[in-house]
This record gives sequence, structure tokens and C-alpha cells, in this order.
Amino acid sequence: MKYLFTIILFLAGFQTPKVEKKSAFQKGEWFKFEMSYSGFLKAGNATLSVKESRMNGKDVYHVVGKGWTTGLIKAFFKVEDRYESYFDKETLLPYKFIRKIDEGGHTKDIEITFDHEKKQAEVFNKKHKKVTTVATEKDVQDMVSAFYYLRNNYDTEKISVGDVVQLTMFFDEENYGFKLKYLGRETIKTKFGRVETLKFRPYVMAGRVFKEEESLTLWVSADDNKIPLRIRANLAVGSLRAELVAFKGLKHSFQIDYKD
Repeated sequence: MKYLFTIILFLAGFQTPKVEKKSAFQKGEWFKFEMSYSGFLKAGNATLSVKESRMNGKDVYHVVGKGWTTGLIKAFFKVEDRYESYFDKETLLPYKFIRKIDEGGHTKDIEITFDHEKKQAEVFNKKHKKVTTVATEKDVQDMVSAFYYLRNNYDTEKISVGDVVQLTMFFDEENYGFKLKYLGRETIKTKFGRVETLKFRPYVMAGRVFKEEESLTLWVSADDNKIPLRIRANLAVGSLRAELVAFKGLKHSFQIDYKD
């Protein structure tokens, strides 16, 4: 559970060439996910919500992500995570990213301000009262804004099975380059009905957390909403799974097949 909420936000963060497409989301959109360990033990919940705000005289989206443990898992390992991103309504590039977490007593309180013209990020570690300036890549995303950038900027009609897409993301004072392979379309059964999805396999570093390089799988709705419906992570010990269980405020009709 310590890593799964990060995975929910992180996995959707890949980039393809920008295309002109209608927006996939709007103010008021809200998702709720339920997480389980090894397919049977409920681990926690996570939510994502979209608001609108103003920053430096510009219209921005303000997205808030929360994750927390529940039940038996909470009794042994309490997690309360909060992530926030302020990103431009037109370019979807982030201006500010906030990460405030408490994971079993391990805490972080970090605020990152992006300057895309100078290609740098100012990282304010509130816990240690330390400010660090780090060079960034062009059009870098944070782990929350990347998800929404993705939903507006990849062409599902042109992507082919086996294609690998990439993203540069800034996280914890570092620039990360990630690869994600498109595995094709798959119709999956959800609590809402059967949904046609796009299936992806991110590449991660095998080791203490993940069992192998290709331990993660992501399913995204193939409609105009591009909703993350399911995430599965095979860990060094057991597995974690996140399922979308509730939503509201979608901009487009959710394409569901209600037949068994």
C-alpha cells in the first residue's frame, strides 16, 4: 500500500506527440479507487478530484489526489498521502506540485515550483526547511499533471501494439525517464459493466519493491474520457491491485456494455 497510490498517479504518466483532440476531463471530475493486496485483503482507498483556480494571473486546473489505508492494513501500517498539482489549462504544464505524505511514520512535506522558461524547479522541503533548485527537461510534468496531459494528448487511433511511449517526469528532486509499452485493446469486466480498454505495460526498476521490470499493468478506458480503470502491480512479495469503484463529473459519456 505504501507505493500503490503513487503508482495510480504515476502509471498514467506517459507522453506521445501532441495532437488536436477534445478535452477528456473538466472541473468537477472525481474518481475513487479501492486497493487490495494479493487479491483478497482490502488495503485502502484513493481519490482524484479536478478543480479550477488562478495562479500568477493564469487560469489553472487544481487537482487533488488522496490515498489512505483502511481496515487491517491500517492497524499495522497507517498511510495518509496527499498530492496536489496546479497546471495550465491550455498547455497542461505544471506550475506547482505539493506532496504531503505520512507512510508508517515516514513523513514528507514538499512543494515544487516549476519555471518552464528557465527549465528549472525550486524544491522546498518544508520538513527540513531547505530550498533546492534543480534543472529540468523541456515540458517536464509532475506525477499528477502527467495523467491529465496524457488524457488530452495521445491519439488512440494511431497507436499500434508494441509501440513504446515515453515521459520525462520530475519527482523528489530528480528527472525521470519512463517507458510504457502499448499491449493492445482488451474488454474487461468492472463493477459498472464490461468496458473496452487500452492496455499498457510500464517498465520499472526490478528489485526491493517490484518483482521484475515488467511488473505493472494499466487498463484505461478506450472512450473519450481515458479513465484509469484498473492497475495491477506484481511485487517482490504478493501483488497490489487498484480498481475504479466510483466516479462523477465525467465530460463525456462512459462507454459501458451492460450485457453479461
